[in-house]
Formats: sequence, structure tokens, C-alpha cells
Amino acid sequence: MNTASDTIDLESAYSAVSDTYKGKGDIHAACRLARERSSIFIGDFIRQFAVPTNAGMQQGSRPTFALFRHKDVMAVLRDAEAYTSGFIAEGLGAFFGGLIVLAMDGEQHRQVRALLQPAFMPETVNKWRGQIDAVIRKDFLEPMAGDKKADLMAFGLAFPIREMYALMGFPTDDPQAYRRYAGWALAMVGGNQVDPAKADEARRNAGIAVKALYDAIMEVVVRRRAEGSLGDDLIGRLLRAEHQGRMLDDHEVTTFVRSLLPAAGETTTRTFSSVMTLLLTTPGLQDRVRADRGLVPKLIDEAVRFEPVATFKVRETAREVEFHGVTIPKGAFVQCMVVAANRDEDVFENPDVFDIDRKPRPSFGFGFGPHMCIGQFVAKLELGCAVNAILDLLPGLRLDPDMPPPVIEGAQLRGAAHIHVLWD
Repeated sequence: MNTASDTIDLESAYSAVSDTYKGKGDIHAACRLARERSSIFIGDFIRQFAVPTNAGMQQGSRPTFALFRHKDVMAVLRDAEAYTSGFIAEGLGAFFGGLIVLAMDGEQHRQVRALLQPAFMPETVNKWRGQIDAVIRKDFLEPMAGDKKADLMAFGLAFPIREMYALMGFPTDDPQAYRRYAGWALAMVGGNQVDPAKADEARRNAGIAVKALYDAIMEVVVRRRAEGSLGDDLIGRLLRAEHQGRMLDDHEVTTFVRSLLPAAGETTTRTFSSVMTLLLTTPGLQDRVRADRGLVPKLIDEAVRFEPVATFKVRETAREVEFHGVTIPKGAFVQCMVVAANRDEDVFENPDVFDIDRKPRPSFGFGFGPHMCIGQFVAKLELGCAVNAILDLLPGLRLDPDMPPPVIEGAQLRGAAHIHVLWD
């Protein structure tokens, strides 16, 4: 029997989130102009792009400021005492029952991060390299190699979800279930809708998805506990973990996992789209990388700097602070424009040029400081395996001249919707 949750499919949910966060305007141009005028913007800079923020309806209801410089964004993101994230529980976090790691501060955040972090560290993630590579090649790319043409984003949407959900501890014998879970997770993100005409339906779908995803994860958690809570995956580790002197119960494990799933795959998909677009549109670059695979990590890092998926981060001031002679009161919102800081000419030479040979410097595509993306090592491993496998299995890869070229766009979540390619 079909249920309301069956109407939420992965492709539709992904497109809905893309449309919601696409917004309007050229965010690179707007940030460049704002940065030339002043290092700080007094007011709601994000408002002009018509995209949601993780502050939800609170955005614009209190003093708001935007920062564009690399050193300023770094100062805010690294200081979780003066710039807090608890407000997210009332914005985006409202669709997670209030429990979302991004919305935690202080000691609570440190303890929860310590529980989650080991499952995503390189020494754990690298154990999965062979399996990740094999799935990408055998389950995805080899079956399509004979087609000699494709939209790479069909692969780009599917493979990170398949990999990340397995690493988190979901059963590997039903990969189609991952697509359902991912669709529900994205519907939760899509509930943070700013368009009044779409808000009711988006919130209704988010409510359906919250319940469906909770029930699906709880079923896995109960089964895993009954089987002995084994494994290096996230669910196994959480089931064995102690928090505040006691073991986590099934509800806590389920809600922890649910709060992480919206980012589990979707951000890697968007990063993959930018990596492949830049690889295929930068003259001579594909030949260089094909000949020297040691350049793949540099390709990924520069793509994350040049086109970060999340263009800004918002924090709330826990005390009065000052930037560039402007006093920001306690309780104000600070919009950290990652997309501008990643192209700050004081830090990056020729910042608007995509250059994989540039000297490595910190950028903010995966965030920075205590809330830095917990899954970044998994994402980089998956992306590296995917790029290498594509170069190995799709010889003569090139853009399809009969189809529109890929365009990286989005005022908040950036990426290319389609990458139509041919190969020999």
C-alpha cells in the first residue's frame, strides 16, 4: 500500500532543494562589489538573493551584518564561544525535532562531536577505499560505459548516497532503500522554504519525511543493537558509545543519525558537479590530470575553494563584538560570506582564476573551526575515486556539443544540474 512518503522520490526532492536554494542574482559579482565598497555590510545581505538561511524566519528580525574578508570569516568560524549556532534549532533545525549537530554549542557540541568524529576520520574512512572504488566502478560506471553518452549527474546523484549511507551503517543489501532515505532527508531540507506559494507543501512534505526517516532509521538501529552493535560504521559506534556517563538509547541514536543524513551525499553530489564541470571546461586540464593522477586532490581542493557548495554560514553573537569600526551587538546575526572569503585577493593570487597549481591556503568550502564538515574526508575520498574511475573507464571524455553546457549556479547551494558528455 502506498503511503504519503512514497510520493517523495530522490530526483524530485533534489531538484526541489536546488530550486529553493538557487535564488536569484550573481552572488560572486554581488560579493565582489560589496567587498570593494566595504569589508562589512550593515543589514541583511542575503535577502537580495531570495534564498533560505539556517536561521529560518528569524533572519532579518534582529540586527544583521555580513562579512566578506578571509580573515574576518575565519575569526568568526573558529570562535564558537563568541559566535554561536543554537539559533539553528529554531530555523532549519525545526524540521529535525530540534536535534541537529549544527545547532549545538559549547560542551554539548564538543561531546557529541567526539562521539561522531571517529567514524569519519581518515584512519577509519581509508579502510573503505577499496569498497568505495569497487562500487563506483562495478555498480555504476562499468554498466554505463558502453552507452558512450550520459548526463554525469545521474551518476553524481546516486553514488555518494550509496557510499555514505553504507559508511553510516545502513544495510548494504538494499541500496534502493538509500534512495528513499535520501529523498526524505532532502525533503526535510526543502521544508525551509521562503516562497509563500510553495511553503505549505514544502512544510507538509518535510513533516512526512521527518516521520518516515525516523521510522526507517529506528528499524535499522533496533536490528543493529539486537545483532550486537558491531562495526566501525557510525551507527555501530553510536550504539557502543557513552554520552554523559551512560549509553545512548535507540531514540538518541536515531535522531543523531537523522540530523546528519541531509548532508550525507547531497553536498558531495554538488561538489562532484563543480569538479567535473571545471575539469571539462578548463583548457588542457583533463589531459594533465589524466596523465598525472596525483593532481586529483588538488583539483578537488581548488574546486571547493573556487565554487563552494554552501556560499555562506550564519552565526549569532554571544557578546558584543567589533569589525572594521562597526559595533555588532549581542544577539545579532553575522553572515559569513564564504563565497567571498574564498576569493579574497589579499589571500589568493588571481582569486577569480581556477588554478590547481596555486599555493594551498585555508578556504571555507567545508567550513572551518569546531563546526567544520564532519564528513569532508569521506567526501574527498569518494570524489577522488569517482574522478579516477571516470578517467579510467570513459576514454575521450568530452562535453556533448548537441546539449547545453554545464553551468555552476546557485545563490546558496551551488552546483551544475546537468553535465552531458560523450566518450569513445
